[in-house]
Amino acid sequence: MELSLKKYGWKCVLGAEVAYVLCVLGGFLPLRSTAGLELHHTLFETLPGFTWITTGSFILGAVYMFIFAWIFGSYFVWMHNSSLISK
Repeated sequence: MELSLKKYGWKCVLGAEVAYVLCVLGGFLPLRSTAGLELHHTLFETLPGFTWITTGSFILGAVYMFIFAWIFGSYFVWMHNSSLISK
C-alpha cells in the first residue's frame, strides 16, 4: 500500500514541532548540570540565525523543523513507495 505524501508529511511536521518545543523547554529545566545546559544551548545555536532564546529564534527554529520534517517525509514516502512490488 502506497503512503500519501500529504498525510505522512503533516504527521512528520507535527512530530518534529512537538519534539522541538519539548527540546526548547528542556533547555530551561534545572535537571541538568551547568555543562549539560551549555551544551544543549550550543547545539541549538548550530542552526543558522538561532540564538538562545529569543522569540525570533524560536520561530526560526520552528520553521527549520517544518522544512526538515517535509524533507524527511518526502524522502521516506519516496523510498517506501518506490520499493513496493507491483504485480
